[in-house]
Amino acid sequence: MKFSDNSQISSHHSEMKPLYPWQTESWQALQGLRGRLPHALLLKGAQGIGKLDLAFNFAQSMLCESPKADGIACHECNSCRWFEQESHPDFRLIQPDALSAAEDSDEKPGGKKPSREIAVDQIRDLSSFANLSAHCGGYRVVIIYPAEAMNNNAANSLLKTLEEPTDKLLFLLVTHKPQQLLPTILSRCLSFVVHTPTREIGAAWLAQQGVKNPELALAQTGFAPLQALGWAESGEGAEERTILLNAIRQPGKLDALALADSLQRSAPVHVIHCLQQWCQDMASAKLAGKVRYFPEQSDTLIKLAGGVSTVALLRFQKELLEARRAAFHPLNPKLFMESLLLSYRQLFPA
Repeated sequence: MKFSDNSQISSHHSEMKPLYPWQTESWQALQGLRGRLPHALLLKGAQGIGKLDLAFNFAQSMLCESPKADGIACHECNSCRWFEQESHPDFRLIQPDALSAAEDSDEKPGGKKPSREIAVDQIRDLSSFANLSAHCGGYRVVIIYPAEAMNNNAANSLLKTLEEPTDKLLFLLVTHKPQQLLPTILSRCLSFVVHTPTREIGAAWLAQQGVKNPELALAQTGFAPLQALGWAESGEGAEERTILLNAIRQPGKLDALALADSLQRSAPVHVIHCLQQWCQDMASAKLAGKVRYFPEQSDTLIKLAGGVSTVALLRFQKELLEARRAAFHPLNPKLFMESLLLSYRQLFPA
């Protein structure tokens, strides 16, 4: 099964992923909880670092008939075979239809778009599962991913289940946006932070996967190795990134309307992402003399930062944050881009 949380909508099928090299500590911490497991664990951390893979490994190890000394599932017992064939009677995965559809890639009848939300019926269907006794006599495990995709009714329905916990039923909620979950749900879960790998470990892993210039690929995704690998393999965002960087390095020559025109086929979220990182580097160059995301452009960034007012830069970063929220449904993508690029141009006095 491939369970990477490395895209807006990512799928979970194909082969089961072993733990990533940066997950050893998280794994040991999870194993340390086994003696006193809560009813619900909230696995939270940055997007694209393998939280979902970690949850699947933990679920399988909880259901395994003879886990190894370090807690890793044996991959040989009946329970492991069922789990890997996605037919384990004591396991459920709850995810938006759009995720399942991404795996099956079949259009829904009538061309209706599959939902990006987790609906209340999906959570209600769990109540019969919650009341059954475990088929194998041990734990039953439910993974909800991404937990922030639950709509309000679904979240309230889950809350009822969490308020009257069933013995040996474990919920694993996986999220990179815990702030979007109901506070009442957060208070019923034990929070478990999954850390972003260090630059060295992340880059070394990407190099092993054959990614050219792994340091740069990693920095561009905010140090999320799975997202970096996904972008490198698909080439996603690479072309617009080059066009955009060539232009924003020379704000004096920047023609916002022409640039918006050449970027109009690209996903607004990629352009915003790149602008956000560029501006964070400018702010960092201004305040600390250091850059994080574009090390190869540090001279340019330090020079540009010298000519920008901190207040204006902060205001533009706030504008980018708001734009990012609207990035998936801009009414007019081209105008949307023009307005952001004009704002960027105005940071630099002529």
